[in-house]
Amino acid sequence: MLHLAVLLALHLQPVSPTAPNRQPQLAAANGTVALVFGSGDSIWFSRSTDNGANFSPAAKIADLPKVLIGRHRGPRVAIIGSTIVVTAISGDLYAWRSTDSGRTWSKPAIVNDKPEASREGLNALAADPEGHLALAWLDDRTPGGKRLYGAFSSDSGATWSKNVMLYESPSGTICQCCAPSLAALGHGDFAVMWRNVVDGSRDLYTMRIRNGQPAGPAAKSGTGTWKLDACPMDGGGLTVHDGQLTAAWRREHDVYLAEPGKPETRLAAGTDIAIASNSQGAYVVWTTAQGIEAHVPGSASPVRISNAGAFPSLVALPDGGMLAAWEENNAIAFHRF
Repeated sequence: MLHLAVLLALHLQPVSPTAPNRQPQLAAANGTVALVFGSGDSIWFSRSTDNGANFSPAAKIADLPKVLIGRHRGPRVAIIGSTIVVTAISGDLYAWRSTDSGRTWSKPAIVNDKPEASREGLNALAADPEGHLALAWLDDRTPGGKRLYGAFSSDSGATWSKNVMLYESPSGTICQCCAPSLAALGHGDFAVMWRNVVDGSRDLYTMRIRNGQPAGPAAKSGTGTWKLDACPMDGGGLTVHDGQLTAAWRREHDVYLAEPGKPETRLAAGTDIAIASNSQGAYVVWTTAQGIEAHVPGSASPVRISNAGAFPSLVALPDGGMLAAWEENNAIAFHRF
């Protein structure tokens, strides 16, 4: 049985009369909730200092001609202290840095060291409180197929490492247009998840990263498999709860959740998953034809949080709550759990 949640009325209205607000992404730390999104050829930023109850008027970070936005392409954001880092792709992978909580921004740095190697437009960004950041993206520098590449920072995004190939599929390519995900494990360690291509199956794989290098084998998520000769343009998500990884992803028409020590669980039919966790456990949000639905810890049935919208993002709030954001009617809509 599907439950209907009380819906929040908060919306961030379109910043342009000719282009919708698209592909929202959230980050939260140190009393700040950061929101980034794309509109036209511009990257925009807004912040909340009251746990998502209100957001500042959106401010433009930069114009980026031919910026890739849509189907999980778009800006990413991370917070380290008073420093905020935002990334986006327009052929190259650009990173902006603010050291005053988003009031002003640096000129962009290009992170990929092979021109336009990141042109697919799909990247993931994560940070830990100690100033370590990780970037992962689908890379085209090698002919014949896509690889998973990464770059790392130990100084809150002031500088970036040389690019590192994190994974190369034995089948010649990873899935060509599904977004990767990253989660910070602390002390500079990260976990990365991506959709792989192995013997005709397109399943999600996870791998640990230490000191900017792969630290162990890639492991398939879940017990089922998806035989598919096409890209579904739909990745998954990772979160850390009680020091352990929890993952959610789409396989065929369904959303699955894998928690430590438990078998995979089918949550519902849906696409375009986001996941985050707090002291209550893992929350998952996804898109359906009827709107945005969510898995809430302790609930046996999905909760509908909107009757419209797509491409949700999710973040744990500084006060222990949870906030979702998604595209809806050219604006960004929010729901607090």
